[in-house]
Amino acid sequence: MARQRLGDLLVEMGALTQAELELALKIAGKDNRIGDYLIQQGLVTPQDVAQALSKQFSLPFLTLQEISFQADAVKRIPEQVARRYKVVPVRVDDNRLTIASADPLNVLVTDDLSFLTGLQIELALMTPADIERAIERIYIRGELVVERRPELPQEQLIAAPVATAAANEESPIVRLVDTIINQAVEDHASDIHIEPEREGLRLRYRIDGVLQEVNRLDKEVHSGLVTRLKVMAGMDISERRIPLDGAIRSQVGGGWIDLRVSTLPTVHGEKVVIRLFDPGRRLVSMEDIGLMAQHQQLFKRMLAYPYGLILVCGPTGSGKSTTLQVMLQELNDVSKNIVTIEDPVEFQTPGISHVQVNSKIGLGFAAVLRSVLRQDPNIIMVGETRDPETADIAVRAALTGHMVLTSLHTNDAPGAITRLIDMDVEPFLVASSVVGVVAQRLVRRLCPHCARKVVYAPNSPETIALGINTETLQAYEAAGCSRCHHTGYRGRVGVFEMMLVNDEMRELIIQQSAGSKLRRAALANGMQALRTDGIAKIRQGITSVSEVLRVTFQE
Repeated sequence: MARQRLGDLLVEMGALTQAELELALKIAGKDNRIGDYLIQQGLVTPQDVAQALSKQFSLPFLTLQEISFQADAVKRIPEQVARRYKVVPVRVDDNRLTIASADPLNVLVTDDLSFLTGLQIELALMTPADIERAIERIYIRGELVVERRPELPQEQLIAAPVATAAANEESPIVRLVDTIINQAVEDHASDIHIEPEREGLRLRYRIDGVLQEVNRLDKEVHSGLVTRLKVMAGMDISERRIPLDGAIRSQVGGGWIDLRVSTLPTVHGEKVVIRLFDPGRRLVSMEDIGLMAQHQQLFKRMLAYPYGLILVCGPTGSGKSTTLQVMLQELNDVSKNIVTIEDPVEFQTPGISHVQVNSKIGLGFAAVLRSVLRQDPNIIMVGETRDPETADIAVRAALTGHMVLTSLHTNDAPGAITRLIDMDVEPFLVASSVVGVVAQRLVRRLCPHCARKVVYAPNSPETIALGINTETLQAYEAAGCSRCHHTGYRGRVGVFEMMLVNDEMRELIIQQSAGSKLRRAALANGMQALRTDGIAKIRQGITSVSEVLRVTFQE
C-alpha cells in the first residue's frame, strides 16, 4: 500500500492547512523536500515534521524529555561516528541496535552502521535539535545513559524516565570543572591555568597577580576537561589545532561570574586559560585603587579638561581597566553622552553606553570608534589602543572637542608619548591632544592579620635597592597565616606615576626628543616616579619592600 504523503499527514495532524500545503507545493517545486521547505518558511516545526515522518514510515518517534539511553548501545557507536551521521544509539536487543535519526530515507547510514557494529539497525525518529543535544549530553556530560535493566519490557525501556540533574552532578568531569571554578572564585583568583605536561596536568591560579600551583591531575582527565570547558563556552570541540576563544556565564554560590576561555595548542595538548570577571562587583573609588592625596589632585585636574586625550599605561594585568572605570565614574553625569568601546565589556555602569568589540565580524576598535563619533559623544573610552588606525582616530577625536580615555602597553608615563609616535601619529597631533598620562602597576597588599613590623637600617640591601640608602626605613613584611593562605598578602593596590603635559613637554614632543629627556622634564615638572609612590606605600604599611622591587624599575 502506498505511503501517505507527508503534507497530507501534516494537514491531518492540524499542523498545516490544506491551502497552505497547496501553496507550498507550488512554490517549493519538485527539487525541494516539502518538509524542509515548510520548516524554513516557519509554517511547521521540526517536531511536527518528525512526528509526521514517524507515521509515514511507521517508525517510533522519540523526544529527549522522555527517553534514556542504554550504556551498551552508546558503547557501540563512537562519538565521532554519531556526529558524522547525526544519529544517537538508543538500545541493544540481541542482535538489533536501535538508533535515533532525523532522516528515515538515508539508507546509507543504516548500511554503514550495520557494517560497523555487526548488528541489524532499527530506526527511530527524533528532531535534529534533539539529536544534537543528545550527542552533547551523552558523550560530553555523561547524562541520560542508564545501565541495561533486562527485567523491564522493551516498551517500558524506551519510555524510561529521563535522567535527573543528579546524573550531571555524578559525572566526574563535570564535578571536576565545577570544583576548579568554585575554588578559583573562593580563592579570589583572576585566572585559571590548565597546563598539560609530559606526565600529567598542572593546575594553577593567579591570585593577587602571582601564579600559584594548586593541584596536579592525571593526564587522562585532560581531554574530558578541555572538551567540557569548550562545550560550556560554545567552542568547536572538534578543533584542536588552532587557538580558540569562548565565554561562559556560570552561577557560583548566590551570584553569577563571567569566564573568558582561551585555548592554545601545545606539544602536550591544549592549554586552557580562563579569566574570571565578576559582573556584579561594586564600584571602586580613587581611594580603593590606591591613589594618594597628591595623585588624586592630579587625577581630578586631568579629568577637568573639557577635551583631550588621557592615557592609562602599564603591562597586561596592571589594573588599567579599573582605573579607566574610576575615571568614568568621576565623569559620569546626566548631561554627558559617554560611550565605551571594550573587548570584553568587564563592568557595566548605569548611564554609560558600552559597546562590545567583535573582530570576527569586522567590528574592531577603529570601526566602532568611527561610528561612535557620529553619535554626538562627550566622552569616549577606548579599552585599548592596539593599532595605528585606532590611535590616529582617537587623537583626532580628542582634537575635535571630545574627551578620549584609552590605555596603552608601555613601561612608564613618558613612554606613552613615544609609543603614539611609533604608531605613526604625527608628533604635533600628539603634542596638541594629550592632556596627561597615568602609568601604573599593581602590588600585593600586606595581610592585616599577620604583617610583621621591620626596620631597615641605612645602607641595608633593601634601602640601597630602593635608592634611599641614607635613610632608615620603617616598614612591614609578609608573614603568612590561614586568612591569606600563608602568602602574607591579601588583595592588591596600585602604584602610580602621573604626568601632566605642559608647554615645555609639548615642545619636546614636537622635536621628537628621546624618552629619557621627556622623563627628566616630567620629573622636573613634579611627576612622582612609580618607585617613589611605592616607597610611600611601604612607609604606610600597605605593601612590602619585596613587592615594590618586584614591579617597579629604577634607572
